[in-house]
Amino acid sequence: MDTPAQAINRRNLLRAAFSGALITPGALSAAEVEKAIATPEAQFSEPAHSLPLVEDADVIVCGAGPAGVAAAITAARAGAKVRVFEWRGCLGGVWTAGLLGYLLDFDKPGLNQELLKRLDERDLRRGTSKGSICYEPEGMKLLLEEMFVEEKIKFQFHTRVSAAYREGRRLTTIVTESKSGRQAWRAPVFIDTTGDGDLGALAGCDFEFGEAESCPCQPMSLNALLVCKDAEALAAYIHKSDPSKADGLAKDAFKAEIQRAGFFPSYSKPTLWQVRDNLLLVMMNHQYAVPCFDAAKITEATVQARAEMNKIVIGLRKLGGAWEGLQIAATAEQIGVRDGRRIAGRYVVSKEDLIKGVRYEDAVVRPTFPVDVHALTAENNKTAAYHNAGVKVKPYDIPLRALIAKDVDGLMMAGRCISGDFIAHASYRVTGNSVAMGEAAGVTAALAAMTHRLPHDVPWSEGEAKLKTIGQRV
Repeated sequence: MDTPAQAINRRNLLRAAFSGALITPGALSAAEVEKAIATPEAQFSEPAHSLPLVEDADVIVCGAGPAGVAAAITAARAGAKVRVFEWRGCLGGVWTAGLLGYLLDFDKPGLNQELLKRLDERDLRRGTSKGSICYEPEGMKLLLEEMFVEEKIKFQFHTRVSAAYREGRRLTTIVTESKSGRQAWRAPVFIDTTGDGDLGALAGCDFEFGEAESCPCQPMSLNALLVCKDAEALAAYIHKSDPSKADGLAKDAFKAEIQRAGFFPSYSKPTLWQVRDNLLLVMMNHQYAVPCFDAAKITEATVQARAEMNKIVIGLRKLGGAWEGLQIAATAEQIGVRDGRRIAGRYVVSKEDLIKGVRYEDAVVRPTFPVDVHALTAENNKTAAYHNAGVKVKPYDIPLRALIAKDVDGLMMAGRCISGDFIAHASYRVTGNSVAMGEAAGVTAALAAMTHRLPHDVPWSEGEAKLKTIGQRV
């Protein structure tokens, strides 16, 4: 029996078969195609038409979140011609469009440290910690755009990858959709940094999603920026940029105030951070069991989250005192997704790797973040906002093989869509690790493209050496 991920892949392939789209040989049996044609779902057959085709890049990066910007910058510095597609209106993904507002597990070499240095030079972050860093999302947008311009990276906003085509096992062409219509693009190497593994799924890769057969996936959260009258008066409720054990008390105190206003938050560890002066960042909602590939359910989750957030802020404002005048300045453009597709790679990072603290010669990053599984249901949230599944993490290696697609040649992944199990993903998914994975994918993709090899033919020793040459390793 197919897993849910395989069933979704198969359903999409069947739909494509009925509509006349190009199917990779062997993806479906003749009987399955005949059945799809004989008993289709209600469908519309889109007429075939030619698309403008562009071949101007060595490496194409799909998704410009933390992993994507790192992959693009690193590939460009390694000498590759790079093109990036991003469906939002800015670079940074969850950092910017998602108003994440804080960086975790950033004590890594290379681009992680460069970003911190550049944020500090612009007075865009609070505190000195490398484990929990609060920064200004709007400033991050400008910084990343300037870095892309510096590296002469071609990038296009409001553009989503909508199809992927292979010749045999090799990914050769993607199709995007935007205000410019449908366009086709070719390159020697592609990197999936969509977070949700959109490109890998479109290319026909197997993937996993959630914890078990029926999507007990981690909840989504919609963040927001708040404006208050006096942040100092709210100090007891604000999680510090340089956290200590006392910050757990700040979360509990904040929840008590929300309850005093008449609400129990859907995320029972609601958190406030200070971005600058009287500008605050808040996370205080969970949306449960929402698949990353279901637009209707994501829409419903976003609407519910925004409504809950507004009710809580209005309730707090009515309390008066330190909460007087509290208002929402902006909610995130996109709800924050914790759980997306995990694309099958040539290695699967596992729970056992975390427990053992494994080491590999082709290690591209060593995560240290604990297993962070947020409550999977509203009922669970009433007793605990998150749990670690009984796993105590020893610093462990993620090998380059986990960033290289198993089923498709010429395709790499970086960020939370790499190859791993549910528990491992709950540790490595934070953005300090995503940046390091993006670096590794970027340099490997560049070397592969410029030497007419595939990524799995490039030893990590070459990648490490190139990172040293371009100043992202010592």
